[in-house]
Amino acid sequence: MERREGCGQIWPFAQASLPGKDFRSLPSLVECKIPMKPAVLTGEHFITGDEACAEGALAAGCLFFAGYPITPATEIAEHMANRLPDVGGTLIQMEDEIAAMAAVLGASCAGAKSMTATSGPGFSLMMENLGLGVCTETPCVVVNVQRAGPSTGLPTLGAQGDMMQARWGSHGHYEIIALAPASPQEIFHQTILAFNLSETYRTPVLIMADEVVGHLSERVIIPEEGDIRTVSRPKAKGRKDRFKPFQAGPNGVAPMANAGDGYAVHITGLTHDERGYPNMSAEAHAEMVDRLTGKIRRNLHDIIRTESYRLDDADIAIVSYGVSSRSSLAAVDEAREMGIRAGLLRLITVWPFPEEQVRTLAERVRGLVTVEINLGQIHLEVERCAGGKAPCTLVGHAGGTVISPDEIIETLKRMA
Repeated sequence: MERREGCGQIWPFAQASLPGKDFRSLPSLVECKIPMKPAVLTGEHFITGDEACAEGALAAGCLFFAGYPITPATEIAEHMANRLPDVGGTLIQMEDEIAAMAAVLGASCAGAKSMTATSGPGFSLMMENLGLGVCTETPCVVVNVQRAGPSTGLPTLGAQGDMMQARWGSHGHYEIIALAPASPQEIFHQTILAFNLSETYRTPVLIMADEVVGHLSERVIIPEEGDIRTVSRPKAKGRKDRFKPFQAGPNGVAPMANAGDGYAVHITGLTHDERGYPNMSAEAHAEMVDRLTGKIRRNLHDIIRTESYRLDDADIAIVSYGVSSRSSLAAVDEAREMGIRAGLLRLITVWPFPEEQVRTLAERVRGLVTVEINLGQIHLEVERCAGGKAPCTLVGHAGGTVISPDEIIETLKRMA
C-alpha cells in the first residue's frame, strides 16, 4: 500500500474517510501539524518477540522496512506498518523477498537505516541480494524467524535449521554477523545491536530468531531514549572529486557516501577496486575479498558476544543458543542438584563463531553437549573447534517443538 510522503495515513484510508475527495490533493500530516509519535516507547510492555524486534528497530533509528508476508515473521512487518508512519518512516510490501532485499539495500544506499524480516523460504530467496549487500558493503538488518523446513515445512512451528545457511547461504567467500536472541527482551536489545554492528562495519547483519521466541509474549522493558546507544555509518569527508568509496579506514571499514551527498560513487556487485570500478583480475579479487573478510576477522573482540553460566567448575559444558538455551539453562540447574557439574556457554553471536572460547572449554571439561533444534549444524562447529580434546554430543531434532530440559539431562547423566 502506498503512503503519501510525511503522512501517517494510507491512501485508501484517506480516500474512504473523505468521500468524493481526490485523495492525492489531501494535506499531509506535517502540513496539518499533527505531531509525530516517539520512536522509543519507554516503559514496561507485555509483547511478543516479533513486536519487540520491531520496537528495537525503531529505537535504533530504522526508518525503512521492505518485506513480504511470511509466517512466523509477518507480525514484525505488521507492527512496523503501524508504527513507521508515526515516526516519519516508510514501509513497503514488495512483490517477493528478492525485491524486498533489493529495496532494503537501495534505501540504505540513500542513507536510511533499513531492515527486512522473513522466514525460511523467503530467507532462501534473499541470499543473492544478501551477497550483493556484503560485496557493496551496504549496512542493513535481516531478521529470520526460523521455522521447520525444508521447503514449506511446518510454517507455524519453530526450528533452528537455517544456521548454516546464514553463514554460507550466498555464493563466494565472505564473513557474516549473525545474532541469536533467546527472549523478547533480548531480541529488542539485539535488534539495536544488529543495527549498530551493521553501521559500524558496513555490512548486512542477521538476527537468527526462531518461531518460539518470535511468538512468545513476555515482559519487555524499553529504556529511556537517552540510555540507548545507537551508531551511524562512517561518513564520507574531504574533496568529492578525490573520494574513493571503498578505501578502508583504520578499522578496515570505508567511509560511506549516501546517494544525494554529491559524491560520485559507482556501486557494483562485480569485483571492484577502491574507486568502485570493476577490475577483472585475480589480484583485485583477492584484495577485495581480503578487505570484506578482514574487517570482520580483525574485529572479533568487538563483534563476538557470549554468556557463561556456571562454567567455572563445570565438568560438562553445554553450548546452545536461542530458545534452546533456555531449556539448557534449566537443565544445568537441575543437573547441579543431581551432583552433575554442568555449565552453559550461550551463543549470542553465532557468526562469527566463538572458536577460541570453545577450544578453551574443550581443554578443561570432560565433554561438550550442543543443544539445538536441527540435526547438528552448530554441533559440527563445536566438534571442529574441540579438535578431539573432549568428546562432543548432540541433543537435537529436526524441528516442530522445543527441546525439553529432561532430554538434555538424560545426555548429561550418560556423560557423567
